[in-house]
Amino acid sequence: MPISIRRVQPSDLPSVLEVHRQAFPSPGETRLVELLHAHDKAVISPLAEQDRQVMGHILFSPLSFDPPQPQLNAVGLAPLAVLPTYQQQGIGSRLARAGILACRKAGYQAIVVLGDPAYYHRFGFQRAGDFGLGNEYQVDKEFMALELQPGALRSMQATAQYAPEFQEIGV
Repeated sequence: MPISIRRVQPSDLPSVLEVHRQAFPSPGETRLVELLHAHDKAVISPLAEQDRQVMGHILFSPLSFDPPQPQLNAVGLAPLAVLPTYQQQGIGSRLARAGILACRKAGYQAIVVLGDPAYYHRFGFQRAGDFGLGNEYQVDKEFMALELQPGALRSMQATAQYAPEFQEIGV
């Protein structure tokens, strides 16, 4: 049976949380997914499944900027998880591509991610500092951005700020 990608429904949340529990060594990402869904900040939240087994999940949540950038509608990608037994099979890449497409269709202009450059460059992410975007975590190469609308990040001089739930769990 083929793998399908679809939007998370409320009844899927226990299975989605289990994916994150198994994929990450600490409980932070699992709690983050739980909080973002509970606070209606999981604006794009697809899962991958096969034969009703949830195998992976990706989440996008709203960003704010300091100083404010009212013209920019952007989201942060975090977290992305695949059950350990299904890793290295392209499921994470399929989720990332589906999530990026869903963000584009929803009218978002840009996505940021804090992650492995070797992984996220394949989807078109570039060093966010090259756009003039900083981050709360004071990292450089690992903080990347993807313009969904050409020129959306042109001449930025701002710090991207993830939803308060990230600070609530210490991520």
